[in-house]
Amino acid sequence: MRLSRYFLPILKENPREADIVSHRLMLRAGMIRQQGAGSFSWLPLGKRVLDKVCRIVREEQDRAGALEILMPTIQSADLWRESGRYDDYGKEMLRIKDRHERDMLFGPTNEEMVTEIFRSYVKSYKDLPLNLYHIQWKFRDEVRPRFGVMRSREFLMKDAYSFDLDYEGAKAAYNRMFVSYLRTFTRMGLQAIPMRADTGPIGGDLSHEFIILADTGESQVFCHRDYLSLPVPGADVDFANDGEIGGIVQRWTTPYAATEEMHDEAAWDAVPEADKVSARGIEVGHIFHFGEKYSKPMGAKVTGPDGKEHFVSMGSYGIGPSRLIAAIIEASHDENGIIWPESIAPFDIGLINMKVGDAECDRICAELYAAFEAAGKDVLYDDTDQRAGGKFATADLIGLPWQVIVGPRGAAAGEVELKNRKSGERVTLPVAEALGKLGVAA
Repeated sequence: MRLSRYFLPILKENPREADIVSHRLMLRAGMIRQQGAGSFSWLPLGKRVLDKVCRIVREEQDRAGALEILMPTIQSADLWRESGRYDDYGKEMLRIKDRHERDMLFGPTNEEMVTEIFRSYVKSYKDLPLNLYHIQWKFRDEVRPRFGVMRSREFLMKDAYSFDLDYEGAKAAYNRMFVSYLRTFTRMGLQAIPMRADTGPIGGDLSHEFIILADTGESQVFCHRDYLSLPVPGADVDFANDGEIGGIVQRWTTPYAATEEMHDEAAWDAVPEADKVSARGIEVGHIFHFGEKYSKPMGAKVTGPDGKEHFVSMGSYGIGPSRLIAAIIEASHDENGIIWPESIAPFDIGLINMKVGDAECDRICAELYAAFEAAGKDVLYDDTDQRAGGKFATADLIGLPWQVIVGPRGAAAGEVELKNRKSGERVTLPVAEALGKLGVAA
C-alpha cells in the first residue's frame, strides 16, 4: 500500500479528550475516530489491526473445537424474560421498541439467544459436547464511558458458549477454552495470567479473568512470580485429550493469582516475599461456568444415556477484540508511539523513501516494494513528499515492526537502513542482505 493513496489522518498533538496512552495513540495514529460518548469508527489502520486480532482469535477457537456462528445484534426481550434477566440486568441494557411496539434490546451479551438456538435443534447427549461462538458488536450503556475503546459503549466481542451433559463435561469444555485463551494471547505477544475472579452479573461458580500486567491497568492484581515463566502450550496441544488439557490448567492455576475482588490475604501471606508480584492489570479475557443458570429456565435439555432428560451444563467465554487492541498498546509503547507485536501489526514493514524523485531511491524502493509483496509481506510504502523528520515520526507513531529506509547516499551505494521498532536497533545493509533479514528472497 502506498501511503500517498492511503487514508491515514495523523494528529500531531495529543487530543484533549484522551486520558490514557492507548486512547491518545489510537487517535493520533489515525486508527479510530470518536463519533460520540463511547462510540468509535474504525479507520483503515485500526481496522487492519482489528481484523488480525480476530483472525488469531478465530484460529484458536477453531483449534479448540468451537464452531463459529453469527447472531443478531438486536434481540427479543421475550428471550430475556424467560431467563429472568430482562428486568434484572440494569440500565446498561439499551431497551427499544420496534414499529409493532414489541420490546427489543441491543444485545449486551448472547446467553439467551444461543440457548434458544441450542434447544431448538439439540435433543440428545450424542450431539454433545457443543461449543458455539461468534464475533459480534455489543452495546452496554455505560454510565461513564472512558479510556477510548478500553471502556466504550459499543464494542466488538468474541463470545463462546459451551453445552454439555453434566458438570464433568462442562469442566472439560471450560479447560479447553482456558488453554485456547493462553495460546490466543501468547500469539498476540501478550503474557496473560489467569486469575480467580468474581463472576459478575452473568453469574456462575467457576471463573477466571486473563490479565496482562501494565502500569496503566484498571485494578490491582496479585500473583506468584512463577507465572512470568510458565510455558504456554504449543500448536501441537491435543484438545481432544481431556487429561492433557486438564493437566495444563492445573499447572496454570496452582500458583496464587487473584484479582483485587478475590484476593485472599491469608493465602497471599503464604507466598514467599521474593515470589510476590503485586501490580496493576488489564483484563483481556473472561471465562465462566454457570451450569444450568440458563438451560433450566429456558428448557434446554437433552436425553441422556440413561433415557432421562437432563438440563445441559453451560459455560461462557469472552474476549473483546476492540478492547484488546487498547490493552496491547498500553503494554507495548514508548514516548514515540505504538510498538506492535508482529502478529497483529497493521503492516509488517514500513518502506520509507527519503527523497521521492531521486532516480536511485525510486528504483530501489520499487524493487523492494515488489519483492515484499511477492513474498506476502504487508508493506506500507511512504512515497509522500513529507520531510524526513515527519516520515520518521509517522513510522514510529504507527509502530510497524520494521522500517526500511532508503536515502540518496545509501541508494548510491546499493544499501538501505533497517530499523527494528521494538529494539530501536538500526543497521545499514546491502539491499539483498536487508531482504534476507526480513525473510524475503533477493
